Amino acid sequence: MAAKSQTIIHPIEPTYDQHSRILILGSFPSVKSREMMYFYGHPQNRFWKIVAALYQEEIPMTVEERHAFLLRNRIAAWDSIHQCTITGSSDSSIKDVIPNDLSPILEAAPIENIFCNGKTSWNMYHKYIEPTTGREAICLPSSSPANAAWSLEKLIDAWSVIL
Repeated sequence: MAAKSQTIIHPIEPTYDQHSRILILGSFPSVKSREMMYFYGHPQNRFWKIVAALYQEEIPMTVEERHAFLLRNRIAAWDSIHQCTITGSSDSSIKDVIPNDLSPILEAAPIENIFCNGKTSWNMYHKYIEPTTGREAICLPSSSPANAAWSLEKLIDAWSVIL
């Protein structure tokens, strides 16, 4: 049976504190991330492997470990989209977008750079959020398993710009 479109409000709070220096934005949480109630929850998503390699740390496995990892490394994480209509976890199905308001993060933390995890996040940021923040974001290749053209090694190399 095919998944049906649903209108969903983003269920996960942003991760950041007053020490966060970079902001990494996904597009919208996958079904697995929404179940886990934390970012990049799908076991095939390579986000945690990438950032662990870059920061030369063990791959964080639990929500608590992942949250602590981000804060320890001065990384803020959230998504470009606050609410949308989506089928399953498919970025290509996203419509009726309401963007996230990044001002609480940008006012609380000295964010130096904003990075988007994949084209969908970047497109949403560029269209809806950049006009209000006046800040450009850098588009990184998606860590999603759907981005099969990129090996883990190529992703780690491309993502090294966050350091």
